[in-house]
Amino acid sequence: MAKTQDYTAIMKDFMGAFPVDTSSMEDAFKTQATLNEKLSAVALEAAGKSTDLSTKWTKETLTKMSEMSKAKTDPADYAKAMTDFASACAEMSAENMAAFAEIAKKVQTDTVELMMAAGKDMTEEASAAVQKATKDATTAAKKASTAK
Repeated sequence: MAKTQDYTAIMKDFMGAFPVDTSSMEDAFKTQATLNEKLSAVALEAAGKSTDLSTKWTKETLTKMSEMSKAKTDPADYAKAMTDFASACAEMSAENMAAFAEIAKKVQTDTVELMMAAGKDMTEEASAAVQKATKDATTAAKKASTAK
């Protein structure tokens, strides 16, 4: 009776001839985690600045409203107070929207810089991993050919 070949042993020998190096995966994970940390820092900084700006804008608006809501002796003074309030709000809006645009511009610039740096790092890591894998495969192939 013929004996069945042990495919488990064959696969084990085959996989042993081509070892897997997990360090490149670990490096990629570390690089990704570092990138995420830096992107989070950019987002949190922008959120903090936006919150500060919104709070400042609200306080300024309330201050202007307080001036407008004071009792006046002459009815024409109410119209003037309303006009002054509208002018101040328009001016504050323009200034604050420009400040929000600067925050957004900084976020965009920082993000692009981080992505460019990460792309460069990942390209270098991938190149190094491919070179190492090629070297390991060549070494394994040479061992396999001399073992015959």
